[in-house]
Amino acid sequence: MPAEGSARRGRLKLALIGALFALPVLAGWLAYLTGRVPGTTSNYGTLLAPRPIAAAAVAALRGKWVLVQFDGGACGEQCEKKLYYMRQVRRAQGKEMNRIERLWFVTDTVEPKGELLVAIEGTRMARASAEDAAAFAAEGAPGDHIYLVDPLGNLMLRFPRDPDPAKMVKDLERLLKYSGFG
Repeated sequence: MPAEGSARRGRLKLALIGALFALPVLAGWLAYLTGRVPGTTSNYGTLLAPRPIAAAAVAALRGKWVLVQFDGGACGEQCEKKLYYMRQVRRAQGKEMNRIERLWFVTDTVEPKGELLVAIEGTRMARASAEDAAAFAAEGAPGDHIYLVDPLGNLMLRFPRDPDPAKMVKDLERLLKYSGFG
């Protein structure tokens, strides 16, 4: 009789050890089914390899997160939409909005309209040089995107041509929450 009890305990131990080794496989399978696959990101913007931006206008804003866009002074519909999104995304940060600045690199010699300047009050403007545009070069022209520069002056994130402001807000909220800078 004692041999039968020890055999039963032995089988139970073996089953527990087998379950212990099967648990990570089961957890991985469940993660895969629910879409939580390792290697995927939860950010909306495209992460860029951080590189320092030497532009004087960016250097003047060091210590702040900076949303940057490139467009001509005539500022068409797409340009105005990006300026509006940058303003709204900043405002959506609530008490953290003071950690974010907006910078518009004007790519030509055209002066922006007065009513536009009133609408984007608080947005810094600078004339873009060829070097400034080259520093932000990515897929497409620099004017195709909104960029994010970190408080240390490094370009780190690029938002798509027609961004979703709600997703931009979420990205910035996450960055501001976990960053001790800016």
